[in-house]
Amino acid sequence: MSEITGKTKLYAIVADPVLQVKTPQNLNRLFEARGIDAVLVPMQVPATRLADWVTAMRGVLNLGGVVVTVPHKTAIARLCDELTPAAAMVGAVNVIRVEPGGRLVGDILDGRGFVAGLRTSGIEPSGQRAYLAGAGGAANAIAFSLAEAGVSALTVHNRTRDKAEEMLVRLRQAYPDISMQVGSPDPTGHDLVVNATSLGMAEGDPYPLDVDRLQPGQTVAEIIMRPEMTPLLVAARDKGCRIQLGLPMLAAQVELMARFMGAL
Repeated sequence: MSEITGKTKLYAIVADPVLQVKTPQNLNRLFEARGIDAVLVPMQVPATRLADWVTAMRGVLNLGGVVVTVPHKTAIARLCDELTPAAAMVGAVNVIRVEPGGRLVGDILDGRGFVAGLRTSGIEPSGQRAYLAGAGGAANAIAFSLAEAGVSALTVHNRTRDKAEEMLVRLRQAYPDISMQVGSPDPTGHDLVVNATSLGMAEGDPYPLDVDRLQPGQTVAEIIMRPEMTPLLVAARDKGCRIQLGLPMLAAQVELMARFMGAL
């Protein structure tokens, strides 16, 4: 893309805050590499104005789709006209295709991207005992994809216990053969430890789990992309754990997002 013109197809990423997002750089590089006349721009929208923004978005005739991130993934699912089976099961959306007439179709790619990112790094979740911090939109997607990938057990820890229990009720219906439980901040006894919360994005955030209980031999994975080395990853590295950055999850999703939104 040499320049933006009236023919350029528009895409957006909606978040609050928006400074940390990496999707514009990645998707715009993909558009440029493929010779696609399109651009993705970041838009900061607070939760209190999200419904208004979605209504306005329906009227933008050259808008092809939207990438959705923190904190809107769950709320925006209720504002879509249609959800894919995966998004309906998870109850969250991280990509929307805008169809003619402003009809919005939502999907969730976080989980598939996360598992693909692990595998790209040589980490196979099948058979592993997984510990997941978080029960929001991204955590739900990752939990379902970890179950789909064949983890042997899944422990979910969330500050609001009820949300973790609600997530596991749905997971057990889909994957009744996997051992699942609501856990504590202690990740002891797990092979794969995943932070699927936003804790670590802002300076001064508490840890999402008890880092003193991390042990060498565990793999500790993040979904946060900025900072690249979160306090959790620093602590895990110092404990002798293998670490997985958040960026591979996004890299695995970029082409999936572009295809779903109709850019490819």
